[in-house]
Amino acid sequence: MIFKKPNFWQTKNFVSLLLFPLTLITFSINFLKKFSFKKHFKIKTICIGNLSAGGTGKTSLALELNELLKDKFKTVFIKKKYSNQKDEYNLLKKRGKIISSKNRTASLKIAEKNFDLAILDDGLQQKNIEYDLKIVCINSYEGFGNNFLLPAGPLRENLNELNYYNIVFLNGFKQNQKIKNKIKKINNNLKIFDAIYEPINLKEYNLKNRFLSFCGIGNPHEFENTLKKFKFKIKEKFIFPDHYNISNKIINNMKDIANKNNLKIITTEKDFLRLTKKQQKGINFLKVKLKIKNISKLKKFLTSNL
Repeated sequence: MIFKKPNFWQTKNFVSLLLFPLTLITFSINFLKKFSFKKHFKIKTICIGNLSAGGTGKTSLALELNELLKDKFKTVFIKKKYSNQKDEYNLLKKRGKIISSKNRTASLKIAEKNFDLAILDDGLQQKNIEYDLKIVCINSYEGFGNNFLLPAGPLRENLNELNYYNIVFLNGFKQNQKIKNKIKKINNNLKIFDAIYEPINLKEYNLKNRFLSFCGIGNPHEFENTLKKFKFKIKEKFIFPDHYNISNKIINNMKDIANKNNLKIITTEKDFLRLTKKQQKGINFLKVKLKIKNISKLKKFLTSNL
C-alpha cells in the first residue's frame, strides 16, 4: 500500500473528530482478533511491531537485534510478503537469512526446521501467533499522534495493548519524556530503550557540497533531521509516500535540477534499493544504523528471556 501520513493525525481537529465514529471498525476488528486460537512454534520468536501506522524503525531494529543475537542463535528474519516492500526485504536480505511469504505462520513453519530464532519485522497485530518477545517501536518525534484509532488517527490498536508487550523502543533524536511517562502509566513493567539513527558512511561525503535530498519512507522528517544534524547543506528536497516507486520521469527531473544547480543527490538506503540500476547512477545513499542506548542492558534482557 502506498502510504503518506495525513497531517490531521497529529491533533484532535475537525477532520479527525468527523472520522472518529469509524474508529469503531478498527476497535471491533482488534477485539475479535483477541479470540484467535494461538499457534505455538518450536523456534524462538521476537516480533517487532508498532502501534502507529507508518515508519517507526522496525526494520532498523530487526537488523540490530540480529547483530546482537546471531552469535548465540541461528537467526532468520521473517517478513510478510508485500509487493511494494521489496526495499525492506532487500535490506534484510543483505544482512542475514530471510523467509518471506504471504503467510507468517507458513514462514515460521519453514523457519523452525533450520533456525533457532526468528526475528519478525512487523506482526504484532497478528494475534494468532504466540511470540516469545513482543517489541513496540515508537517514533520519538510523533509519538501516538492524536491518540485516535485508524482512520481518525494513526493508532492500529488501542494503547492498552502495551500491557501485553515486553519492550518499547523510542527511535529518533527527540528525547520525549512525555511519551515515556504515558507508557509507564499504562504498563510500568515495560522495558523502555532509546535509539537514534546514526550514519555510518559519512566519510564518503564532502560536506562542503550542496545537496538535493529525496525519500519515500514512513517518517521522512527523521531523514531530514539526520541530514541537518550532520551538517548536510540541503538546497532542494523531495518527499514521496512510503514505499513509493519513483518513475524515470521524476528521477530524471531531480537529476536535471541537481545538474543545473551543482547539487549532489542523496537518499536513504531503502529508497536507493527501490531504484533500478540505471536510476541509481549519480545517486548516493546515507547508510544509517540504529544506535541503541544502554545496549548491554538490552542484550542481558534478551538473552535471559529467550
